[in-house]
Amino acid sequence: MKLGLFSLGVFSLLFLGVSCASRTEAEKIIDSAIAAYGGDLYEKTAITFEFRGTSYSIFKSPTAFEYSREFTDSTGQVVDILNNEGFTRKVNGMGIDTLTEERIGAFSRSVNSVAYFAFLPYGLNDEAAIKTYLGQTTIKGKDYHQVKVTFQAEGGGEHFEDEFLYWFGVEDFLMDYLAYSYHTDGGGVRMREVREAREVGGIRFQDYINLKAESKDTPLDSMQYLFEKGELEKLSEINLENIRTVVIPKN
Repeated sequence: MKLGLFSLGVFSLLFLGVSCASRTEAEKIIDSAIAAYGGDLYEKTAITFEFRGTSYSIFKSPTAFEYSREFTDSTGQVVDILNNEGFTRKVNGMGIDTLTEERIGAFSRSVNSVAYFAFLPYGLNDEAAIKTYLGQTTIKGKDYHQVKVTFQAEGGGEHFEDEFLYWFGVEDFLMDYLAYSYHTDGGGVRMREVREAREVGGIRFQDYINLKAESKDTPLDSMQYLFEKGELEKLSEINLENIRTVVIPKN
């Protein structure tokens, strides 16, 4: 029996060693970044915040997600919900079933976009995400790992053609910069620089300065060069307000 337990222990260590070795360099960097920002807390915490006058609630686990937003317009109190089942809209508590596919797509993209950026870097290890390590670079005297992320068509959502670049600190794995190209609403390219960060409920949240290039056709891989040359224009600020976290009890 002792020999069997010993053998099992050795096998387990070997298995863990193989599992760790099978992770790509990009995956290991993102693993470390997720750990630096909150790690397992993401999977058991619901997050609420306000962004540009709209209230959001976000929860995402490896198997399920639900994003919602609430605001008031000329029709009344509007609640949008996006989850594994799809998208629904309620106005003054009543479900709306007359939305066109185009409107459903637009509302879904809008909700998903805010949730995606608020939760970064969590989500970058989703199965549909394709990570590529581009090596090390330096911005403002700090060394960074640069990782490119694209998405498979299956499971990658409606924005699967978008491309992202992330800069993670070599020493702290903090994501101080990101850039992305997108194809919706005429397309374009953006870069974001962290302007402020804070920890709420053990999770790190960041506000950004949102920058754009002169041409929407600017290659994504030239954004760092343009940023360092001071040739990107400030478009807006991305600020999350009144952030709260609630731990979801396990069933």
